[in-house]
Amino acid sequence: MPAYKYLSELWRHKQSDALRFLFRVRAWEYRQRNKISRVARPTRTDKAHRVGFKSKPGYVIVRCGVRRGGRKRQNHRGMVWGKPKHQGINQLKFERNLQSVAEEKVGRKYANLRVLNSYWVNQDATMKYYEIILVDPSHERIRNDPRINWIVKPVHKHRECRGLTSAGRKSRGLRKKGHRANNTIGGSYRAAWLRRNTMRLKRYR
Repeated sequence: MPAYKYLSELWRHKQSDALRFLFRVRAWEYRQRNKISRVARPTRTDKAHRVGFKSKPGYVIVRCGVRRGGRKRQNHRGMVWGKPKHQGINQLKFERNLQSVAEEKVGRKYANLRVLNSYWVNQDATMKYYEIILVDPSHERIRNDPRINWIVKPVHKHRECRGLTSAGRKSRGLRKKGHRANNTIGGSYRAAWLRRNTMRLKRYR
């Protein structure tokens, strides 16, 4: 069995004794460190390479912890002075997933780098931890590599804030192909809905 295949099979069985022990120890270690901290090498080598990481100058790995749970509305004593429709306080959920939130946090801190992708590494009762792959657009090795130098263009600045990474596209409903993607024809489900529900009439008819 190839080494990366062996690693991915190990990570598939997250309930195994070995991985449960590893997760527990690592979660303790992550709690002692800063929420956003740079790491020397990826924790999941196989996964990192699968989502675009290369072990060469210009690539950076940063681990980020995000607090789990919903998005409680910040109202004093839970009082909403409005209609019953807007009375909810507790069971509200944030529209994007926690992985894209982690990407955004890291993208804001490392503003001179570009967020390429990210993957899950650990979680406990209160936190989820992701490792984010960053690329240095001013590095010579990146600018000269035809497979990655697309990210150097200015249009890719803060792509994580605009839902252009894989995690961001998932929350937009765009990580689909074929007949499952019929509801997102035209860029997004909102664009598809608007196109279907807009009456277009010729001027002279």
